[in-house]
Amino acid sequence: MSKLREELLAKTSGVRSTAERTPDVSRRAARTETAPGLAGALAVAQMRVQELEAAGGATELPVSAVVPNPWQPRRVFNEDKLTELAESIRESGLLQPIVVRRSETGYQIVAGERRWRAHKLLNREMIKGLVVECSDQDMSVLALMENISRDDLTDYEISLSLRATEREFPNRTRLAEAVGLSRRGLYKYMSFSMLPAFMTRDLDLNPSLLGSNASDAISAAIKKHGDEGVKAAEELWPDLVRGSLDQSKFAGAVTALVSRRHSRATASDRTIDKFFSGKAQAGSITKDVHGFTVKIKAGLLSDAQESRIRQLLSEFFTGDGE
Repeated sequence: MSKLREELLAKTSGVRSTAERTPDVSRRAARTETAPGLAGALAVAQMRVQELEAAGGATELPVSAVVPNPWQPRRVFNEDKLTELAESIRESGLLQPIVVRRSETGYQIVAGERRWRAHKLLNREMIKGLVVECSDQDMSVLALMENISRDDLTDYEISLSLRATEREFPNRTRLAEAVGLSRRGLYKYMSFSMLPAFMTRDLDLNPSLLGSNASDAISAAIKKHGDEGVKAAEELWPDLVRGSLDQSKFAGAVTALVSRRHSRATASDRTIDKFFSGKAQAGSITKDVHGFTVKIKAGLLSDAQESRIRQLLSEFFTGDGE
């Protein structure tokens, strides 16, 4: 059985991505997919499932003996759609068997977890399934592609699947080829792994909070500002969760908050002393983290006084340093 990566390269050389079929030049320039492209990878995954389904006849399997694909990316299943699917199965039966492979404890789903979950909702004891031979590499890619084809995954769910799938490939270049992403597009998804734990905890509950572009920008901002960036992000994060701060503006808000805190810290460390000539202010001496500044109003110094000041400064900063 050939590997999915070779099939992708062989079968999708002429398949263009969705963006390439769109005449919008700006959209083409912004896309992350490269040949064979995400659309091509999806097309091959669909063909692969069809090949597996055609490999043998369906048999009745105990629902309790079936477990999800270990590489299943979906964190949240739409309950309304599952209920609709369950009702359809109740009325018309299962039109498309699930695809499974044997495991030590029973069967692992290759394709069809929503159909299996619908059977559980109906309290069915048996489900039609096709038992096939399938490699770990095929399992990992098919789990991702089947979910994309049936119902859009969030970027966070895709990132989790990619990180799990990464173990089945020798490097990220090969992984990017298999799922039809550019390396830059792949690294945007991988940026979720660099987010602080307080973010990923909420993303586990609500994966739609962040897209990959926002995650990439946020992780870069946090990396740039270090601990101060983490503190700023933690303060601002509840606003994003509530919906009062748009995810596309979050990274900029982190940078702005860090900058304001720096400005306040600088202002608090500044001292200004004024000096007078009679009742009129003659000048000031300012000391802060940036330096020590003496300002004297024009016209208040005689030539002799200016010379004395210059001589004094010369004595401070020249000589042998003693």
